[in-house]
Amino acid sequence: MQKMMNSLINQAFQNAKSENRPALLTYTVAGDNTKKKSLEILKSISNHADICELGFPHNTPIADGGQIQTSAYRAIKNGIKINDVFSIAKDFKKIKKNKPLILMGYYNMIFQYNENKFLDKCKKSKVDGLIVVDLPYPENKSFATKCKKKRINFIQLVSPTTSKIRLKKIIKDSHDMVYYISMLSTTGGKLKVSSKEILQRYSKIKKQNKSKNVVIGFGITEKTIKSLKKADGLVVGSAICKEITNSINRRQNAVTNVTSIVRRLKNKIK
Repeated sequence: MQKMMNSLINQAFQNAKSENRPALLTYTVAGDNTKKKSLEILKSISNHADICELGFPHNTPIADGGQIQTSAYRAIKNGIKINDVFSIAKDFKKIKKNKPLILMGYYNMIFQYNENKFLDKCKKSKVDGLIVVDLPYPENKSFATKCKKKRINFIQLVSPTTSKIRLKKIIKDSHDMVYYISMLSTTGGKLKVSSKEILQRYSKIKKQNKSKNVVIGFGITEKTIKSLKKADGLVVGSAICKEITNSINRRQNAVTNVTSIVRRLKNKIK
């Protein structure tokens, strides 16, 4: 597939490259712990993050570890619905129109909502990309094409067990960003593999097509982020969700605390 017209996602990677560092991607759950608060957190951390991922809270997650599940549970308990996620996205993009926003969710929810209606909603909310965790290649081909027509990046996932042949096809079919799951576990697990090993596998993916932006996610914390600096981008999710939980438990300001973590993460990869 040819490149998308220079998307905001692509621009974010170019900016980071020009500063000789990986792009920092953050992940938070929409509506955690309230709709208002999650928008405040998103706005605040977007001052330091290059790309923001916003998750649909889901009650039967597949890849999410405990930290993200806790966040999702809080949001669901507070009554967050799909349309609330879109309204958070829309409000965010009104203020930060040049900050790429990626929505992350599960296919069942999109299917129930209706694919076309869902993508129209994404378009209206100015969403830049979509990650659908449980819609793998090649089953995702028609949906990815629909996304492309709407100029929404469909982000493919690859993992350590993706075969070489499959990898080639996925990379060829991908839009502006590919998400490499660093290890076989749920999110927020301890890095079970050395950074060196992750980067070796990563470089094999990059060799397939140098022009694709490939990010690494899962197990990235303040301790591990610096050792993975060679990647195009690094995704931090569980460490952020954990901080929201801690702030709520300590009755502290989640916005301030989470922003400090994101700022520190950014400084470690500069």
